[in-house]
Amino acid sequence: MAAWHSPSAAWRERSWWGWGWAGEALDDDACRRLAETALRPWMPIDGSVLPVPYDPVLDPPRLIPPSIMEEAFTADSVTRAAHTYGKAFRDVVRALHGRLENPPDLVCHPRTAHDVVATLDWAEAVGAAVVPYGGGTSVVGGVEYRGDAPWISLDLSRLNRIGEVDEVNHAVRVQAGVFGPALEQALAPHGLTLRHYPQSFEFSTVGGWLATRSAGHYATGPTRIDDFVEALRVITPQGPVESLRVPGSGAGPSTDALFLGSEGTLGVIVEAWLRVSARPSSSERASTSVAFPVYAEAVAAVRAILQAGLRPSNCRLLDPVEAMLNAGATDGQARLLLGFEGPTTPLLADALTICADHGGTATSKGDQGTWRDAFLRAPYTRDALIRLGLVVETVETACTWSRFDALHAAVIAAAQAAAPARVAVVTCRFTHAYPDGPAPYFTIITPARRGAEVAIWDEIKAAVSEAIAANGGTITHHHAVGRDHLPWLAEQRDPLFTDVLRAAKRTLDPRGILNPGALF
Repeated sequence: MAAWHSPSAAWRERSWWGWGWAGEALDDDACRRLAETALRPWMPIDGSVLPVPYDPVLDPPRLIPPSIMEEAFTADSVTRAAHTYGKAFRDVVRALHGRLENPPDLVCHPRTAHDVVATLDWAEAVGAAVVPYGGGTSVVGGVEYRGDAPWISLDLSRLNRIGEVDEVNHAVRVQAGVFGPALEQALAPHGLTLRHYPQSFEFSTVGGWLATRSAGHYATGPTRIDDFVEALRVITPQGPVESLRVPGSGAGPSTDALFLGSEGTLGVIVEAWLRVSARPSSSERASTSVAFPVYAEAVAAVRAILQAGLRPSNCRLLDPVEAMLNAGATDGQARLLLGFEGPTTPLLADALTICADHGGTATSKGDQGTWRDAFLRAPYTRDALIRLGLVVETVETACTWSRFDALHAAVIAAAQAAAPARVAVVTCRFTHAYPDGPAPYFTIITPARRGAEVAIWDEIKAAVSEAIAANGGTITHHHAVGRDHLPWLAEQRDPLFTDVLRAAKRTLDPRGILNPGALF
């Protein structure tokens, strides 16, 4: 499965079983070094490395593509295998073990909105399900299909044109299949940026961001993709839906809001107008890290910074274990990675004053660079840990400040209680922060019995999700719902609103072909 990386790069091969570029994955020797240097002090592991599969073996497809669109469809084993799952822990484990029980029968690569219409019409006629697919980075079961009908993975990556950069109105018209790097490369000559950098930035698409309401790297201020949407164009089985491009509107409920976060269940987002902004220069950035001997005081400092009206671009609080594992901090203290950019750069001094009032001390900038490198490599490291026989799960949520302490304690306790032999490393960081609460992100690592990895993951996932729901947190802040979070969405969402969404589903997709089992 090849993908174009940049205008100056050669074709590179995407991994069909794991994250990112196949050549960037840790090889067997690197996995063993990781085991010896980073893992043995923490937990028991046997040191064996699960081999990487080479040739996926799949059942033959149950569909024959229509002759009029034959060139848009692919049925080779590697492409079908690459579109079977997303990139969650359970997805990688199943792929590594060759458990590809329900691959797509066909993968469709439409080049135009008309191709999307034709594909949906044909799928309805033959009784096939259609699962929209952007970059395939879902970690919540958002791009797989668990039903019995034949199904098509609708890969939108060839809808990749950037139609117009509107410098007067600071907006860009972009098709859904454009990947993050390609969009920023197109905006750079105009001195503009979307300012939206999710961790999956390199491998995710504009359409995927919109369909899952993704959140970017910036910790405060405009960072969710919702903040940048000016207008959408969506293809549904009943016809196209297009919203008016205006700066804002009070004309009833928002058309865009219906489709943002709909995860391909109501329609296929094919194009968007997005708001962009001036790209800050390197001289307009200031950052540092702050050490806190008392974690509770670090949490209080973040709250005080946000409630004082400061909006740092980076405001990531790492608990002492996260700081040690991923920022190289060996003093047992929490770390707040703090940064400002643009006109707000001078406000760093005000934020540091607040930190000092809570016992924080500014440290070297090395923490920022070390953590950033670990952050970018984290998905590859996760895959290596899986091959070493560990369960690795990340759980993210958001809650009010008044609920954070109880939620934090409950999630850690639930993860450790559900882990085999109650042995688990659990870390926490804030990915985003708001005046009324943080978005904590937990990483859970525990040894697994070989062959029982998915069952153990299921138990841990259920335990921590129950803890989040019981303590006032949302089941997801930015990873989306998919299929994995669906049981707890039912607890969070009002039943009457669910009925409203089901009515929209019946109107837009009366035969229920779009991403069945996700979100509903």
